[in-house]
Amino acid sequence: MSTVESSNPRAEARFRVVADTNIFVSAPQFGGAAEDLWLLARAGLFDLFISPAILEELAEVLAAKFDWSRSPLQEALSEIRAHARLVRPRESLAVIHDDPSDDRILECAVEAGAHVIVSGDSHLRKLKVFRGIAVMSLAQFLGSKPWGRRAEE
Repeated sequence: MSTVESSNPRAEARFRVVADTNIFVSAPQFGGAAEDLWLLARAGLFDLFISPAILEELAEVLAAKFDWSRSPLQEALSEIRAHARLVRPRESLAVIHDDPSDDRILECAVEAGAHVIVSGDSHLRKLKVFRGIAVMSLAQFLGSKPWGRRAEE
């Protein structure tokens, strides 16, 4: 069952965003625009959503590719859990055949009723829109500031 209670989550006033794993990796690892997105979400300008699958992939990437030890990794995951809304997708998707792990991002966005997916991943960005959810690069998202205007259904 989803942790998002509304039958139509987009009907809520808050702007809903799902960030790809690469954004969550880049924020603490490299800072810059990815960190800006994180800080905006923490400041409450929009709701950021995450799923258990995204958290799992994030932990794997930070540990394996960037050699994060257990303590900093647990701190980072706790920080994300504290400031992002967790959803448990009920629908399993098979859309991105070249990289099936990207389907976890789509599943999270669908369950959250997201307005936007922010991603640096070319497979996701090629979609441009998925089930009414815009797919934007980080630069597009930060440049257009879509959270500042009423999201259209």
